[in-house]
Amino acid sequence: MSTQLCSFIAKCASLSLSLSLLLLQLCYLVVVSHPDRITHLPGQPHVEFHHFSGYVPIDDKTQRALFYYFVEAETHALSKPLVLWLNGGPGCSSIGVGAFSENGPFRPKGEGLVRNKFSWNREANILYLETPVGVGFSYSTDTSSYEARDNLKFMQNWFLKFPEYRNRSLLIVGESYAGHYVPQLAELMLQFNKKEKLFNLKGIALGNPVLEFATDFNSRAEFFWSHGLISDLTYTMFTSVCNYSRYVREYYNGEVSPICSRVMSQVSTETSRFVDKYDVTLDVCISSVFSQIKVLNPEKVTETIDVCVEDETVNYLNRKDVQSALHARLVGVRRWSPCSNVLDYELRDLEIPTITVVGKLVKARIPVLVYSGDQDSVIPLTGSRTLVHQLAKELRLKTTIPYRVWFEGKQVGGWTQVYGNILSFATIRGASHEAPFSQPERSLVLFKSFLEGLPLPQEF
Repeated sequence: MSTQLCSFIAKCASLSLSLSLLLLQLCYLVVVSHPDRITHLPGQPHVEFHHFSGYVPIDDKTQRALFYYFVEAETHALSKPLVLWLNGGPGCSSIGVGAFSENGPFRPKGEGLVRNKFSWNREANILYLETPVGVGFSYSTDTSSYEARDNLKFMQNWFLKFPEYRNRSLLIVGESYAGHYVPQLAELMLQFNKKEKLFNLKGIALGNPVLEFATDFNSRAEFFWSHGLISDLTYTMFTSVCNYSRYVREYYNGEVSPICSRVMSQVSTETSRFVDKYDVTLDVCISSVFSQIKVLNPEKVTETIDVCVEDETVNYLNRKDVQSALHARLVGVRRWSPCSNVLDYELRDLEIPTITVVGKLVKARIPVLVYSGDQDSVIPLTGSRTLVHQLAKELRLKTTIPYRVWFEGKQVGGWTQVYGNILSFATIRGASHEAPFSQPERSLVLFKSFLEGLPLPQEF
């Protein structure tokens, strides 16, 4: 149990001072003796909260185990919700990308770590999961495959390690291909609750998510053109002669037509490999390249967000002393990598629409937030906005908050629209595909409003 929980028990119990002190000592011993507690990460600055990491078995027969990193809230952890964070890919690490590059408490710098003052554990207890098996430090002795039920089993078994969080308000947040992971897991949780009430699910949030393949990816053409990255002629070809979904389908079938090859070659030439497709306003790191979501980019665009920061994370998590402190080990691979190609995803996996699952969650009165960094050309805001609007129309949800700006401090943080007080769309101004990395303060404002179920700030 957490020290905050122990403190709460001691304060509320009608005990003498000596017994209260004894209870606090015993509770503290429970925390410090937890086998997954991290005593100190190499180069870590001092913090008052506890953090944990380790393995949760999924299937003992095949030795499938998922790796997690759990960070208690900075203050008042007892009264704050539990948030499960999932990165996408498919096959990218929630720890390396999410925790150490986006919204976790630390970021690698040089030989050590520095504090992220906009860490999301300021507002909640955050659980980062390396999923599916074969990603990051998660492992399996058999062929890896994605099963949403693996994540469900993980949560069931994780609650055995941390029973004090079992009845806590739970929210699931993810980005990119987690547009598949998050809704599927949430739906399984609702089904499981019909037999046994275990998951106190209070909402899901999806950042720049893959929700419907053709709509999401074909919206790239308009984004490229409207941001001046391609010419009028190329835009016309991109939207009429060979759109992106057709090209990917041909690519996976091994028969890319000459016309599609010419169009995509022209798109790549005009957008330039020196422009980061995940943030078209961000400079690229010339010294090395890091490609996330390779399966979604068969044309093999090599840039992504701030490559040099990702390199720092790779170097840090491959240190033996860091792995030891994290209670992590490498199984079947020699080096930890931020994204894994162990998964054999096919086109039919990408084309499965999850916007329909989102609709089921909304019908079940689970709040849903879809947010977009507005500088991302990989999963542009235009596709997400279209899908959310269409879903609201299908569900006959009335607009409860008309499209308007929201504020972070004295600056516009983005734009938002809410339907039926249950389905929300928001943009984060100036943010990339990985919004908490490129716009950490604005992302934290959005996250806090989501947790509290409040509209985004309308005035400064």
